[in-house]
Amino acid sequence: MSVLVYTESEQGKFKKTAFEVASYAKAVADQMGTTVTAITINAGDTSELGNYGVDKVLNVSNSDLDKFSANAYASAISQAAKQEDAKVVIVSSSADSKYLAPIVAIGLEAGYASNVVEAPSSTSPFTVKRTAFTNKAFNMTTIDTESKVVGVSQNSFGLVESNGSASSEDFSPSIPSIGVTVQSVDKATDKVSIADAEIVVSAGRGMKGPENWGMIEELADVLGAATACSKPVSDLGWRPHSEHVGQTGKPVASNLYIAIGISGAIQHLAGINSCKVKVVINTDPEAPFFKAADYGVVGDAFEVVPALIEKLKAFKAQNA
Repeated sequence: MSVLVYTESEQGKFKKTAFEVASYAKAVADQMGTTVTAITINAGDTSELGNYGVDKVLNVSNSDLDKFSANAYASAISQAAKQEDAKVVIVSSSADSKYLAPIVAIGLEAGYASNVVEAPSSTSPFTVKRTAFTNKAFNMTTIDTESKVVGVSQNSFGLVESNGSASSEDFSPSIPSIGVTVQSVDKATDKVSIADAEIVVSAGRGMKGPENWGMIEELADVLGAATACSKPVSDLGWRPHSEHVGQTGKPVASNLYIAIGISGAIQHLAGINSCKVKVVINTDPEAPFFKAADYGVVGDAFEVVPALIEKLKAFKAQNA
């Protein structure tokens, strides 16, 4: 018996979330006195997983799975759980994992807890802390089924290195007919994706037009951050919809979120409540975002942001 973790990859490289869920699985396995088995799908080198507590890797290599299919991926994970007699399956809270996790739970007749932010407070009964009400509150959830599926919120548990090593073996599950043809995939072109970013620089209509986004991208580049935007900005076509953050866009759980020229509508705040530190730059001292911010700057973004960029560049040069 082991704890099974699905470690996501893209174009043969593991996402940051893969190492976070592996770290989480290791914490659960230590509480249960067992080992961690990871399942990967069309990943490349899997040896790095051993650094985050994985003992064994089941490596699925199948060209039919080059494009994501919730049913096919869930089937592979369920078959791996049954082979390994895994009673706990760990996944991330990425868009893909949120699609497949309920299907895995049905296949294993398991209870499913999403948006989990901490290691279990108890494994008997199995009790986890989760966010609720669009990250405005927490609840403690007990899963009383024999098998359990846990979805870990991004940037909640962190990366915990254990300096171990993982054995690897090929795994060839029976893949059901996908029945869906993927014609094209649109991807954000950012150097850092919003989902994996530890820092996000976001801007709104206060930027006055898409031609002024250069300084937002420059600030993000200096910080090694991803760029994002408010819903009105993406609706106006100033920025791609892949950057839209909020309740109707992408949720963000970064360590630092910088909001520039965003008033802070409730739908936007719901999408960034999980961010650890929020910084707001806005000319309007009555902007709702200031009430949710950890730090606020009342000022013109066209003056504040260039000055911030110069200070950050000088700081980096002095500490290089």
